[in-house]
Amino acid sequence: MAITIHPTAIVDPRAELSEGVEIGPYAIIEGDVRIGHGTRIHHHAFVGNGARIGERCEVHHAAVVSNVPQDLKFKGTEKTYAELGDDCVIREFATVHRATIHDSDTNAGTKDGITRVGAGCLIMAYSHVAHDCFLGEGVILSNATQLAGHVTIDKWTTVGGGCLVHQFCMVGMLSMLGGGAEVRKDVPPYSLVGGGDAKFSGINRIGLQRRGKDAATIQAIKAVYFTLYNSGLNVSAAVQAIAGGPDTSLPEVREILNFIALSKRGVIGAA
Repeated sequence: MAITIHPTAIVDPRAELSEGVEIGPYAIIEGDVRIGHGTRIHHHAFVGNGARIGERCEVHHAAVVSNVPQDLKFKGTEKTYAELGDDCVIREFATVHRATIHDSDTNAGTKDGITRVGAGCLIMAYSHVAHDCFLGEGVILSNATQLAGHVTIDKWTTVGGGCLVHQFCMVGMLSMLGGGAEVRKDVPPYSLVGGGDAKFSGINRIGLQRRGKDAATIQAIKAVYFTLYNSGLNVSAAVQAIAGGPDTSLPEVREILNFIALSKRGVIGAA
């Protein structure tokens, strides 16, 4: 399949374009860029240095992938990246920024210099994915979602329109955040979160069913969160009770316990 580049597009000759790539009118593609087979870059889009875009992606008009980060620590010479997995869709005016800095520059031992968006993600219009974020497979960011730096959104999570997520927060897999939620602490896996100040409102039962979880597994997840949020125990005591319970062999229960163990900001409270 031929590569198609509109005559008004500006494409650096050093950019690596695979077969079937289409570059639309007035799009700009910088030099240190790799774009996979069958990907379409629509008109007026910008793909900056450090972009690594997978196959069959769509970057819609006026969207930005791999612009320099909005971080005062960034000096402009660092070799950092923004990666999109296969089959991602970046809608109009959305922005995905490349990472801030690499370990080799700081010896910090905590950063690899890559903003990652997993396969099959949908980032809707006007959303922002800041430097050093990680989005797992199948994440949906609804319109005008704003992720600060170093945010992690695990796979199959849906984030409602206008949500704000504080830097370094984590959102666990298969969660669903209501429109306008303000996330300042970590959201454990399989959670439902309402709008406004993010609070745990229940489990994402429909999402779990769609991923093929059976009734017994869903009930076990519900019981874990009853212990965490409704037993009157503090988080540490609740975790001990859950860990001593009968369902710890289930991978979903271990996922919740591992998430809480890794949380540095603490998990959200109950509604």
